[in-house]
Amino acid sequence: MATTIMEAEAREAPARIAEQLQNNAGNMARLGERLRGQPPRFVMIVGRGSSDHAGVFAKYLIEIETGTPTFAAAPSVSSVYGRKLKLDDALVLVISQSGRSPDILAQARMARECGAYTVALVNDEQAPIKEVVDQVIPLKAGPEKAVAATKSYLATLSAILQLVAYWTEDKALKQALDKLPETLEAAVNADIQLRPEDLAAVQNLVVLGRGPGYGITRELALKLKEVCNIHAESFSSAEFLHGPVTLVEGKLTVVNVPIEDESFRCHSEQIDDIVRRGGTLVNLHVPRKGVHPRVAPLALLQRFYIDVAHVAVSRGINPDEPAGLKKVTQTV
Repeated sequence: MATTIMEAEAREAPARIAEQLQNNAGNMARLGERLRGQPPRFVMIVGRGSSDHAGVFAKYLIEIETGTPTFAAAPSVSSVYGRKLKLDDALVLVISQSGRSPDILAQARMARECGAYTVALVNDEQAPIKEVVDQVIPLKAGPEKAVAATKSYLATLSAILQLVAYWTEDKALKQALDKLPETLEAAVNADIQLRPEDLAAVQNLVVLGRGPGYGITRELALKLKEVCNIHAESFSSAEFLHGPVTLVEGKLTVVNVPIEDESFRCHSEQIDDIVRRGGTLVNLHVPRKGVHPRVAPLALLQRFYIDVAHVAVSRGINPDEPAGLKKVTQTV
């Protein structure tokens, strides 16, 4: 039984995503046809906070599956510096739960005016972003009361997966997408992975992954900061070796996010090196075997959200209302 709103909302994700995938199938099919008929030169992703982290997952997925260069926007270039970008024949993905932050709206407006095809992934279907972009894809996550996003973030990743599956017409990815709600439900009912005792005396740690797995490490690190008051930083396991690995000599705690895709072997070798150097590992894993590697990060994250809420409570923290934070953050 859920003891916090955060956990209860995380447990809703499988049902919400099942509705989302069914509701958006027609629009995604038409968007996929457009992208195949008019392939974008590149993809620019606009987002802040968890939405920006979803953009890292999108970058890996889009580049791996379509070969299209993808990068994150700097929203202040438009909202603060007043500059326009050369975005002819670009696809711009705007990711936002609220669709209301002034800098996100400004960047989306500029992108459309500068020749991009603009698509917003947004939870609030009445948000002003719908008047700014060419197409809105509703996340269908439902109201989210806890400050820390859970189901809306998973719904963002599932929308990105659906977009890419319909863009590429990849049969295996589409089949994995059809099974996604079932895969996430299995993660909800799986055994605990992240236990309060794993982090009882921990104040600093790093979270390591590769590829799409690295894409979710930034979200894991953010949640550990937001709801557990742990200083957590995210790295690609390859990037971690370029300097930060020296921190391991001080018995640093490392949260390992292994995804069994093309990067698994080299990621595992890098983790083995960290163990040899004296690092303390907390190993997460995908709760169900045989999950498609592009879908696997969502299953791991689903279980993590439930567990991290319990870790927060064990540390005397209310994960529904982290100190100093509010649900909708508006920046310029």
